Amino acid sequence: MPGAELFNQLPEDIISSILSLTSPKDTFSFSLVSSSLRSVAASDFLWQTFLPSDYKHIIEKSVTPLKYSTKKELFIRLCNSILIDGGNKSFALEKSSGKKSYVISAEELSILYGEEPDHWTWKSVPDSRFSKVAELKVICRLEIKANLKTNILSPNTKYGVYFIMKISDQAFGLNSVAAEISVEIGNRKEDQNCVLDSMGMTNFEEKQRDQRLPYKREDGWMEIEVGEFYNGGNEEEVTVSLMEVKGCHVKGGLIIEGIGFRPKH
Repeated sequence: MPGAELFNQLPEDIISSILSLTSPKDTFSFSLVSSSLRSVAASDFLWQTFLPSDYKHIIEKSVTPLKYSTKKELFIRLCNSILIDGGNKSFALEKSSGKKSYVISAEELSILYGEEPDHWTWKSVPDSRFSKVAELKVICRLEIKANLKTNILSPNTKYGVYFIMKISDQAFGLNSVAAEISVEIGNRKEDQNCVLDSMGMTNFEEKQRDQRLPYKREDGWMEIEVGEFYNGGNEEEVTVSLMEVKGCHVKGGLIIEGIGFRPKH
């Protein structure tokens, strides 16, 4: 490739500087073009530019000590997610861009009557990244909230917010009335309606309601997209909520793993 041959003639520090202006995805691809340039594409100088500026603080909060010998190894390790903050949050980097994502565990959420054993039970499940999830036993008023400071997220990035959940086999009352979901940051608020349990609903009913529905992920959990927001880099607080308080009926069987924040393209 003529372009690769020309690139080969540049000093290594110039090549590293050029690659630092691209993305991790481009750099991974570049390392496959020429074996002679592979060492440049693996340099600590280059991969440190793709790590978040506070990466040292993040790895200090890891529940399990991270072992790595190069910055590229550390980047790849962080793409696979780690538990931080005593196991109550999950952190990961997006492999293509290096942007941050977080999942706040159910234990970090504000759940109405969450400490009342008559209403909620806390248990361990093998397919959760967290030590405990919350399962709704029975309740009339369903209120769940989360708060997150935007300064821990990647700046100048659009984020999607996702409610991570499951529905137990014994669930009841979760599709009688739509739940209200919202994302609020500063003076901006996005409101939507959603159906927590779409089992038994016909396609016609789903379209008539014009509400967000959960979709199943590869890991077996389900997600509902609560909304999105743009993090411009100023320190603000994001408030996420899910509420179903209008229906005067009991409901149960909702299993909550957490709320996720990840880059949206």
